[in-house]
Amino acid sequence: MTEERCPFCSITQDRILLENDSGYLINDGFPISPGHSLIIPRDHYADFFEIPEIVRTDLFRLVDEGKTLLSGSLYPDGYNIGINSGFAAGQTVPHLHIHLIPRFSGDQEDPRGGVRWIFPDKAKYWT
Repeated sequence: MTEERCPFCSITQDRILLENDSGYLINDGFPISPGHSLIIPRDHYADFFEIPEIVRTDLFRLVDEGKTLLSGSLYPDGYNIGINSGFAAGQTVPHLHIHLIPRFSGDQEDPRGGVRWIFPDKAKYWT
């Protein structure tokens, strides 16, 4: 996918909830929970491991600011923070983005293991 056709390289200002010099936070277009947000760098980086340190710092500032915003309006009980880096890891849009996913008591019967459930046979290590 070229930058010209990248959906994250052409985000309109009206979708941006928070921003800084390196990136912005938007609502996920396909949310898995209320408040599911994406933190996206302004510049096109395909992979988390390509970004300069200042961009990484700024993006994680937006994670913190997004958590504050969501906590003040939705009152979640927890969060998942995720990055799919590379096709094998499930990345579908080749522009780095960080998922900030509010979690609520009772949204899953047993949320233990969190992201470990990408491999269900290895998720339940506590038994």
